[in-house]
This record gives sequence, structure tokens and C-alpha cells, in this order.
Amino acid sequence: MDTIAPFSSPLYVMAKPAGSSCNLACRYCYYREKSRLYDGAQGGSRMMADATLERFIGQYIEAQTTPQVLFTWHGGESLMRPIAFYQRALELQRRYARGRQVDNCIQTNGTLLNDEWCRFLKDNGFLVGISIDGPQEFHDPYRRDRKGRPSWAEVMRGIGLLEKHGVEWNALAVINNLNVGHPVEFYRFFKGIGCRFLQFTPVVERTVTRADGLTLAPGMSEGGEVTAFSVRPEEWGEFLCGVYDEWVRRDVGQLYVQLFDATLANWVGAPAGICTLSPSCGHAAVIEANGDVYACDHFVYPEYQLGNIGQKTLTEMMLSPQQRDFGRRKIGALPRQCRECEFLPACYGECPKNRFVRDRYGEPGLNYLCAGYRRFFEHVAGDMDFMANELAAHRPPANIMRMKK
Repeated sequence: MDTIAPFSSPLYVMAKPAGSSCNLACRYCYYREKSRLYDGAQGGSRMMADATLERFIGQYIEAQTTPQVLFTWHGGESLMRPIAFYQRALELQRRYARGRQVDNCIQTNGTLLNDEWCRFLKDNGFLVGISIDGPQEFHDPYRRDRKGRPSWAEVMRGIGLLEKHGVEWNALAVINNLNVGHPVEFYRFFKGIGCRFLQFTPVVERTVTRADGLTLAPGMSEGGEVTAFSVRPEEWGEFLCGVYDEWVRRDVGQLYVQLFDATLANWVGAPAGICTLSPSCGHAAVIEANGDVYACDHFVYPEYQLGNIGQKTLTEMMLSPQQRDFGRRKIGALPRQCRECEFLPACYGECPKNRFVRDRYGEPGLNYLCAGYRRFFEHVAGDMDFMANELAAHRPPANIMRMKK
């Protein structure tokens, strides 16, 4: 058992060094419109200043209660900042580390990668997340550049460069109305390109009218119209079951699927490792390029702003009553249907951003994708019970799910 820091609680703040700036204009992107919050005096295409970067790195390392510190660089498009920016970040990390181990991961659409970038990422141990939605016919319709040109070929070129230079990478796929109906083709594509870690997330967005100019609704609020590119609950459940059946027969222990491992973790009472399936949230915030800090990457709205790093410390904001209340609401605001559900310990209501429908008792706060998750949990329950028993008996868990035929 790990006893290095048994009572510690890691604190995560995802950094947006280029704000919402991006060289692509993905149709379903929830972050493109966040530039509207900064139009005018600060400009929608602003970049993180050196003083803000240093303040963030110093405070972020200081706020950690564990010997390891993980920096996550996100976007928009994180590679809109030059290599020199990240060289400066590494220099500041070394200055403020004070003996801690510092690691970096960076999320990118992959289209700006070249040999120089890949050498830098390899030499400095960056883990790279690549956004790609599967085969070309599923990726290109939504993931296009600002001139309307498709991006799949450029993403694949970027993955090839990462492989060439030996950079560790994983895939993040958005599940939308186009690829959700093709789970087997979707999964086999990632297996075929050598992906070893696969994370996928369903797109669920609603259009609303807001005074601040934003057009997408924040979570935990009712109303709005679900967009055409969003997945539907039943489709989501069938997709998860389809991918699971393909994975469990052949690839347990070979290809890591984040959602499946998180489900097993919850099944045995261990930490899920992802916030969406955890009983509470609020420990993972986001910092914008100008130093504004928000409760979560999916809650960058004025009502969820915690402050600015120039006026408050990260520790002060993350431990504030506002953020603590935000985290507690994930479990505290569950409707009756969730509280009665036998699968509550498997999902805890999933992400609050998707909890905008009423349950069968008329109570608000049910997750829009509830029926899909329930379909999946019912489908895997036997395997999860078997694996839980194997783990409890201290037998090796590797490949024990291959028994499913």
C-alpha cells in the first residue's frame, strides 16, 4: 500500500496558456465561444504572460500535498504557444520544485506537430494527448480548420511523428452523433494505429440565450435545446457495450480504456481516477491565460469564476467555500432516482454538466445520459462482480475478463 502521503489530496488546475485560441474550428467544441468572455479590453486571442505563468507554476507546486506534481497544458490548442513558452515553463518548474517530482502532459489536436516539437516533447518527458475521433469519415465532418478544410490526415501525420520520436501518447475521442453508432469500427481503428490508452467522452451540449453572449448552457441548469451533434442516451449505452465487448474478448491488459478501468475501480470501492465517476468534484479547476480561475473546465462561466491568480492564491480559491460547495453538489444534489439506483456507486450521477433533466419522480438533476450508463452497467455487471471477487481473493486480475465470449 502506498503510504508516502496517505492523507494527502492532490489539487489539479488545468492551464490554458493560449486561452480558447485554436487553429481548428471544430463544430462541437464547447470552448471556442469562451473568447467572448474576454472580448474587448483583453482580447479573445490573448496569450498567457510570463508573470502569470511564473505565478501559476510557483503557486501550483506550493499547493500540492504530494511529492509528485502534474501539470496539464490544454486549450484551445496548446501548441499555439511556441516551444520557447514551454521551455520557460520547465525552467520555472525546476526553480520552484523544491525536491518534488514534476511531470507534464499536454493535449493537442496534433496538426501542428513537427520534428522539432516531437524532439522537445520526448527530451522533456511530456505525455501527449491527441484529439482524434476515429476513422476519417467520423473525424473530418466536425474537426475542420478555420477555412473549412478537414484535419484527419494532419492528425495522423502528427501521430506518425510522435511514434517516430518515441513520444508517449494517448488518444482522446469525442463521441458524437456520427461515430456513436459504430463502436466496433471506432475501437478497431484505435487498436490498429497502435493506441495503448484510449479515453472517450460523449458530447452533450445545449443551446441557450445568455446575457454574456455565450450560447451553450452550463450544467446543473434546466432548459435549452440539445444540439444535433450530441449523443442520445440510448445510443451512448449501445456504444459503450459495443466497445466493451470488442475490448474484453481480446485486449484486456493490452489497451487501456479509461472508462472501463474507472468502472472496475468503483466496483471494488477504489478511487475511480476520473472526476466524472467520482462521488465528488471540485478538486480540478482551470486557469485561463489571464489568470482567471474557474471551478472546472466545463464550467467556464462568470458564475463559476473563483477569482484571479493575481489577487488570490490557488490554494485560497480551491479551498474556498464556493469551490467546496461546487464539489459537494455533485453528490448532494442527486435526485431521488439516483439515490435509489443500485448503480449509484458506479457513476455517482456522472458529470454535473450533463445533469439537466428530471427523474421519474419529477425531481431535477438527473443525468441526461442516465439510461445509457444504466444499459452499460447492467451489461458489464457480471464481469465486474467476477473481477471484484478475483481482486478480493488476491488472484492476478490481468486478462481475467477474457472469459467472456
